[in-house]
Amino acid sequence: MAFLTRLRSIASAAWPWVRIPFWICMGLLFGFVLPYTLVLNKRVQDRFNDLVFAVPTRIYARPLALEPGQPMTPAALELELTFSGYSNDGRGQVAGSWAKDGSNYVISSRGYAGPDGGELPKRVRVSLAKGQVTAVKDVASDKAVKGAHLDPARIATLYGAQQEERRIVRLADVPPLLIAGLQSVEDRDFKHHIGIDFLAIMRASFANLRAGHTVQGGSTLTQQLVRNLFLDRDQNYTRKFNEALMSILIEAHYDKGRILEAYVNQVFLGQQGSQAVHGFAAASEFYFGRRMEDLRPQEMALLIGMVKGPSYYDPRRYPDRALSRRNLVLDQFASTGLISAADAKTAAATPLGIVSNGQLPHNRFPAFMQLVRAQIINDFDDATLSAGNLSVFTTLDPAAQLYAEEGITTAMKALGKRGDAAQAAAVVTDVQTGSVLAVVGSKDPGDQGFNRAMDARRSIGSLIKPLVYLVALAQPERWNLGTPVDDTPVSMRQPDGTQWTPKNDEGDVHGQVPMVDALVHSWNLATIHLGLEVGVPRIKSFLESFGLTDINPSPSLLLGAQGLAPLQVAQLYQYIAADGHALPLVAVRGVVDDKGKTIKRYEVKTGNGEYQLAVRQVTWAMQQVVRSGTAAAIGKTLGNLNVAGKTGTSNDMRDSWFAGFTGDHLAVFWMGRDDNKPSGLYGATGSLRAWQETFRKLPTRPLSAAPGEGLELAWISPATGKRTDPSCEGARQLPIVAGTLAQDAEGCFWQRVQNWFGDSAPAPASTAPIRD
Repeated sequence: MAFLTRLRSIASAAWPWVRIPFWICMGLLFGFVLPYTLVLNKRVQDRFNDLVFAVPTRIYARPLALEPGQPMTPAALELELTFSGYSNDGRGQVAGSWAKDGSNYVISSRGYAGPDGGELPKRVRVSLAKGQVTAVKDVASDKAVKGAHLDPARIATLYGAQQEERRIVRLADVPPLLIAGLQSVEDRDFKHHIGIDFLAIMRASFANLRAGHTVQGGSTLTQQLVRNLFLDRDQNYTRKFNEALMSILIEAHYDKGRILEAYVNQVFLGQQGSQAVHGFAAASEFYFGRRMEDLRPQEMALLIGMVKGPSYYDPRRYPDRALSRRNLVLDQFASTGLISAADAKTAAATPLGIVSNGQLPHNRFPAFMQLVRAQIINDFDDATLSAGNLSVFTTLDPAAQLYAEEGITTAMKALGKRGDAAQAAAVVTDVQTGSVLAVVGSKDPGDQGFNRAMDARRSIGSLIKPLVYLVALAQPERWNLGTPVDDTPVSMRQPDGTQWTPKNDEGDVHGQVPMVDALVHSWNLATIHLGLEVGVPRIKSFLESFGLTDINPSPSLLLGAQGLAPLQVAQLYQYIAADGHALPLVAVRGVVDDKGKTIKRYEVKTGNGEYQLAVRQVTWAMQQVVRSGTAAAIGKTLGNLNVAGKTGTSNDMRDSWFAGFTGDHLAVFWMGRDDNKPSGLYGATGSLRAWQETFRKLPTRPLSAAPGEGLELAWISPATGKRTDPSCEGARQLPIVAGTLAQDAEGCFWQRVQNWFGDSAPAPASTAPIRD
């Protein structure tokens, strides 16, 4: 009691002296500090709650199949490995790595789960020879296996507009060594402090005072996170006060796991142009071209070391600094028992391993992604996709996409000034399934703007001709490839009263010519006569059966006076390439939820096929286009592929087209000007070159040169379209529908009579290619 009485006496005596300071402090507390804290608290909670680090919707390419007989070249395989984030470490022992020994590759796949089931990780030896995979063996058992798959590369990630360059991960997916190593280097007391660590501040102050300059920091991971989220880099007392107060508030509201997860996704680790690289997952791709889950200790050490100063320790600009900092972190790993001293020494002896072209792709293939969105929008709206937790597996073939882009770039450069004003687009598909393997919407592949492959409807010119001939050949009792057609002048009155007088490209006429020559040399007049005989309405209906609308009903349709986008042209030619099966073009295989369950599968059911015998005759004729017709340039360079193709040029050389297919791939290329002015390009001088450059590199199977089942090779008289004796002058061996022509062959009697009277037999049509 005496003590309390004395204490009250002292307080009473002191009160007059402390009263004013006390009320000033109370006024500051309730009038400023408390309201200020409440404002900061709301700001902290609003910002932190916005950091919903859910797994985003991820868009994947197709998995690469590696099986004996699969077309493949070393260049294409290495491109696929690099694109999928595999690194060449010389051993191929770690998942996501590979090694090369001559024509043999040791690949450690990561495995994957997808709408078709997926595959467990494997370590295989893949042998290549003569443009294909010759063997696949399991490395451990040295036994042959049916095949393996590379896990599909991620080609896009759907976030909100401000986060589209990030690679957000859950804390559970971060390698344990990365988490433990980060804490050992940056904040050893992370699990115990309240946001600021007074002991660490004292240790750092003492070390800096002793050194005479800053050698150690005392900020916690929470303080670093606050700086990344809320504050600038100014060094003043106000910022330091805010940083400390916000750190305490974050610790008060959120558990350590949530704070750590935010940190690993938010920490600044570099710069790609104007785009900051945030988070360890993004930095892993940016610096090493690999997924964070596949990082090795020395790579984790470098990223952790860069936290101190991403610009100062930039491994591309200052490799010596980065190497020294990395090895210092490895020493700390060893001193804290995270790895052994021997492992630390081994890791320190390795080079930095920085990839030269690391980047964070920003919607790497925008034209293809537009097609993906168009095909799934009925099942998944943008809000659902952006909300995340979905995996969309597409049909994109990285090699086909990149080679098509390179093909356009190379062809454009070769055009010189004509290429400066021109634009381009391309679509590549799988002839067996209708899967869209590549879409290029611009000569600048990364252009996020107008997608010419889907939205540019341009006159298709002579690309219409194989379809005209196909409709005719669907009546084999009336037409075959040897049937003579008129290549003579045409003049017709149009509905508006004008006269339509089309001409051949060279302005000449050829009289009666076999149907196959008319198609091979793309003669306009012969096609018009044939189309009028078949009937324009019938050809129009055939095109409309593919879902096309607003088809030109006039005879000018027969010369391609019809606007279509490259994707629509690909749909038409897919019918021919797929042997008469109408396959819808699809860009999505399936969608999987966050639990690995397939919630939507996009399957294509093939029908029995229609007009297959006509399709096979047209395919054979299109192979002659490549051998000796308007696309002979391909036959000279890629003759082993037995390509079937067709050039196309619209009026006044406004549009240049080429469509061609092999045993595996169909590709449609377009070139022209956006303002629809003449481009100065024929099909053979523009788009054909881009197609040719693409298929110089793209592994693919040759198309069969045989006429196909249901057809027979017969000797045909070009004058009558009927069987004739092989010895007769001008006789042509052509594929026809078996059983449609009488077995009795015409002799050469009338031919000899004509010669007796001085008349020469009909001369075979010229085989000189024109420029269409």
